[in-house]
Amino acid sequence: MIERYSRPEMTAIWSPETKFRIWFEIEAHATMALAELGVVPMEAARIVWEKGSAATFDIARIDSIEREVKHDVIAFLTHLAEIVGPEARFVHQGMTSSDVLDTCFNVQLTRAADLLIADLDALLAALKRRAFEYKTTPTIGRSHGIHAEPTTFGVKLAQAYAEFERCRARLVAARAEIATCAISGAVGTFANIDPRVEEYVAQKLGLEPEPVSTQVIPRDRHAMFFATLGVVASSIERLATEVRHLQRSEVLEAEEYFSPGQKGSSAMPHKRNPVLTENLTGLARMVRAYALPAMENVALWHERDISHSSVERMIGPDATVTLDFALARLTGVVDKLVVYPENMQKNLDRLGGLVHSQRVMLALTQKGVSREDSYRLVQRNAMPVWRGEGDFLTLLKADAEVTERMSDAEIEECFDLAYHLKHVDTIFRRVFGEA
Repeated sequence: MIERYSRPEMTAIWSPETKFRIWFEIEAHATMALAELGVVPMEAARIVWEKGSAATFDIARIDSIEREVKHDVIAFLTHLAEIVGPEARFVHQGMTSSDVLDTCFNVQLTRAADLLIADLDALLAALKRRAFEYKTTPTIGRSHGIHAEPTTFGVKLAQAYAEFERCRARLVAARAEIATCAISGAVGTFANIDPRVEEYVAQKLGLEPEPVSTQVIPRDRHAMFFATLGVVASSIERLATEVRHLQRSEVLEAEEYFSPGQKGSSAMPHKRNPVLTENLTGLARMVRAYALPAMENVALWHERDISHSSVERMIGPDATVTLDFALARLTGVVDKLVVYPENMQKNLDRLGGLVHSQRVMLALTQKGVSREDSYRLVQRNAMPVWRGEGDFLTLLKADAEVTERMSDAEIEECFDLAYHLKHVDTIFRRVFGEA
């Protein structure tokens, strides 16, 4: 985690204090479940819960013990025993380290997912507001970066809204898939701990029991989770790239908000650069990069190994913290995006009416001209305009083969901008519903 790209609430999920608190809750809930089953004294379970709940775990002390024993869970249990006293002998009965580590990791991932879902809700709200603001603002649609046909800026934003709504649904599903608990003991057979303990702990932590844990929770769940984060990051990059293109000097249809006192370049005082969306492009690359090691973690040796452990200590915090920051930053970009409808109109007019070429071609086919000949006639008049030699409407009206089939009024009708925007309401209903 890099502080520059971190937000406190998400970072806190991955702090040592949070981790050890979750470890304690797993151990204490398991001890209480064993007490209810009559395996350990109830009074001992209560003491474990009361003393551990009131304690502040000494991170430095745990680290010191770990340097000696070379085992993080044993180090924590040793420190917990120092806090609890003799009753600590009933803690971790029949459990193995993975029961604590894997269950804790999934608790952290579900909490992270909750924050990311809230981030997406904020982004969706901003996109919806701006989409309706520019619902009917005409702009040029581009394919291959080249002017194609008219659309509206609201439709562009509605597309982004629909995409991030899908991202949200995927993240909700990924959260559900990762929200499992394993308290099954060595090689996952429950030989030394009753399965009812796992059910109890899962219920207390808001998780579901893992059907077969084999001592570790299967990492296909985690692979899907991190892959989902990668998809969300890719959607962030898509919208960020659109803003970057729209901010280019030759386009300048929209740009990032440039705050008072902000400076764009150390050398050129005139610069207003798309630094936020460029940053988002880079952050998206990082989040996507974490998906591959998560997939490589799926293939562990037999019932378990720890080749996944070092990977997850890094990608768990880094992927979620980075994506949280990126979503919040993108929400700010959308919320404050400066839009220039007059430049959109200027760019619409830039090609002298060529954006209406398809409609002229289709009109000619309706007049009995073959598609091939219609294409030839339209392209013949379009290419001079492309080179800056006249405007499209004038050239069409001067083409005898065109006017033989179409009147001037019929040709002019093909240049009606509203024709291209007549189904905007339909698109918005599909994206946002009837409201």
